[in-house]
Amino acid sequence: MSGSITKYYFLFSAAMLPTLTTKGQVTIPRAMRQHFGLQPGVAVQFAIEGDHIALRPAPSLREVPASAFGLIRSRRKSVPADFDAASLAGQP
Repeated sequence: MSGSITKYYFLFSAAMLPTLTTKGQVTIPRAMRQHFGLQPGVAVQFAIEGDHIALRPAPSLREVPASAFGLIRSRRKSVPADFDAASLAGQP
């Protein structure tokens, strides 16, 4: 943590201690949010480090599809929506 952030934290905590709400929320001081680039909606991770709780911006993960079905387009003509595969069972 940079010196200016540390000094700001001590000034902030001496004037007004952030408190945990009934929903488990706490306000991160603006200087700290700006220093670490924490914008509204940014995902964060919590970790237990000894007797401290560490909060870090979560690494950005691109959304991974649950299935690869449909990622590759076929050049073939599409199958009609009313196609019944069972109708092919009796044909040679």
